Amino acid sequence: MQDRCCALCSTRAAPYAVRVLRSMQYNLPVMADLFSRWKTGLARSSKAAFGRLAGIFGATEITAETWEELEAMLIQADVGLETTEAVIESLQATVRSQGLTRSSELRESLEAELRRRLDIRPALDLAAHPTVILLVGVNGSGKTTSAAKLGWRFANEGKQVLLVAADTFRAAAVDQLQAWAERLKLPIIAGQMGSDPGAVVYDGIHSAIAKGLDLVLVDTAGRLHTRYNLMEELKKVQRVAGKALPGAPQAVWLVLDATTGQNALVQARAFKEAVNVTGVILAKLDSSARGGMAFAIQHELGLPILFAGLGEKAEDLTPFDPDAFVKGILAE
Repeated sequence: MQDRCCALCSTRAAPYAVRVLRSMQYNLPVMADLFSRWKTGLARSSKAAFGRLAGIFGATEITAETWEELEAMLIQADVGLETTEAVIESLQATVRSQGLTRSSELRESLEAELRRRLDIRPALDLAAHPTVILLVGVNGSGKTTSAAKLGWRFANEGKQVLLVAADTFRAAAVDQLQAWAERLKLPIIAGQMGSDPGAVVYDGIHSAIAKGLDLVLVDTAGRLHTRYNLMEELKKVQRVAGKALPGAPQAVWLVLDATTGQNALVQARAFKEAVNVTGVILAKLDSSARGGMAFAIQHELGLPILFAGLGEKAEDLTPFDPDAFVKGILAE
């Protein structure tokens, strides 16, 4: 299995390297293409709320009405009340300090202010062998699909990856991850319906240790953040991972459905308190008109956004790019 993984990684990485070399050879606008993907993926968020910016940032003078309209737009875009108030206060301070008078001059300041509120994605420490990443979230958030897409991405980066299907409450989840694993040619360990998810995680980690793999991606069962017993069980899975490998899981990533908007904040708080979430994956961002929630997640929870789902293909789960995100939602 280890040899197969190595061969898979090398054969999959080669086409990507060829594409990069060709793009350099013909001077193709790679970054422009990347931004185009973000702009397309954020089209709904841009049109639904941020599209009103053109009307707000006209050629008129900055008035109390300008601030009221901008505040309403940010709230409608699911930026969040607390974050919106902080953005408005900062922009008003900029207007006073720079002596701005025209609303058209505010656009660049708003872009800079929003960008400042998004942290750079921290590098994942893969020093542990294997590194165990626990994927958590509510039912239907996109955990299983995200696990498969992450596996594909890390494998293409040369990592030997093992998928662990620990959602033993929903047979469809195991079948779904197994189908993805077969399609992407990734090894997987799956639990039987109704079996102990902790035992599945334990077996998965020990299998990865025995085979010398780099990364273990654990797909846990979706659970409502309001169900105490289910959250306690998730804590148990986390503890079992630590028994199988001291220090595991090295990361706990919360998968949030971007279409849920501000409701996702309530979920994020509960999971962060229960299992010490270290980062967020925004799934289904391309299907959402509520992309502004990204600012609230970072401002109110202090959690970095690591990846964003911009489509259904494996390669459409992409590392979160703060610059492309801000430009995408503000695109005219």
